[in-house]
Amino acid sequence: MRSHRKQSSSPLFIFLLFLFLIPFSFSTPKLQPVKPKPYKKRNQPVSAILVFGDSTVDPGNNNYIETIFRCNFPPYGLDFKNNIPTGRFCNGRLVTDFIGSYIGVKENVPPYLDPNLGIEELMSGVSFASAGSGFDPLTPTIGNVIDLPTQLENFREYKRKLEAKMGKQQMEKHIGDAVFCVSAGTNDFIINYLMIPIRRKTFTIEAYQQFVIYNLKQFIQGLWQEGAKKITVAGLPPIGCLPVAITLFSDEALTNRRCIDRFSTVAINYNLYLQKELSLMQMSLAHLGSKIFYFDVYNPVYEIIHDHQKFGFEEVSSGCCGSGYLEASILCNPESYVCPNTSAYVFFDSVHPSEKTYFLLFKSLRPMIDSFLGSV
Repeated sequence: MRSHRKQSSSPLFIFLLFLFLIPFSFSTPKLQPVKPKPYKKRNQPVSAILVFGDSTVDPGNNNYIETIFRCNFPPYGLDFKNNIPTGRFCNGRLVTDFIGSYIGVKENVPPYLDPNLGIEELMSGVSFASAGSGFDPLTPTIGNVIDLPTQLENFREYKRKLEAKMGKQQMEKHIGDAVFCVSAGTNDFIINYLMIPIRRKTFTIEAYQQFVIYNLKQFIQGLWQEGAKKITVAGLPPIGCLPVAITLFSDEALTNRRCIDRFSTVAINYNLYLQKELSLMQMSLAHLGSKIFYFDVYNPVYEIIHDHQKFGFEEVSSGCCGSGYLEASILCNPESYVCPNTSAYVFFDSVHPSEKTYFLLFKSLRPMIDSFLGSV
């Protein structure tokens, strides 16, 4: 694994830190974690779940590196088992936790960098993801987090550990029977392209979309070369609806917190490009027994936001933590105000969905998972 140099924070982040570092305390009632229905028996066996990407699927790898992009403190984990703040950017479980439970490999996907993981825990699946990462090589340098090539290096190390336990042939079969989940891209567009001007000076938005997808394809190719056969890739959510995006980029951030349609259109177009490229990759590798599936995140999250009352939500444009406008990571901390009912909020902080939202997203993906794995 590559070493991580401690880097200085961006001026914008430091400004926001001092501006919003006077939070309020508030006690919150417990919310019972939602759980999926029992998983179905499947034609294809699943040996493990292996996860790569950013904070949407990082269960705590950033706890073990030098970065400010971490959340191993309350109120994160408010509704997780035993109220533990694991490093998940959520009040509870992530989509990949629900998927791991549904396919029958484990209830919660742990971070690979946790030094306490035994070989049996490693075998059934881990996440290599790092909050703040992205497909653009510049993105992870902003927060000094784990880039995708290093996540792939860590996966190679993981394979060596399994090989030492079960032998090369059995290890390769184990990897071939595993489900791979890849989820990243939001940081590339929100933080890297829209907030920081470096990439905007070099790329049009269309060119940048293609650049991100090029790097994504290189990563997927790397997974395939390492033996991955079942790969799912999540698209972008409606990024114009993230509370932090509304706060930073809307002309009416305080008076009319509507989604910023031009940003969400960027996500729509990116997702269309991505689906096309994944289909081409699938066609070229299908004869080798590979499956590459696109997971639609945009439409379920858009429906939740724009038809929120149908799903029992009351607040869609601000997070549960603090003001809900800008707080995330260390700005959402033990002294922060926390909403009295996390299940009434689509977002837990200004960037990341609540556990209830993640569960609803999982439910929307469940038919695709069944198709992907071949349930009976």
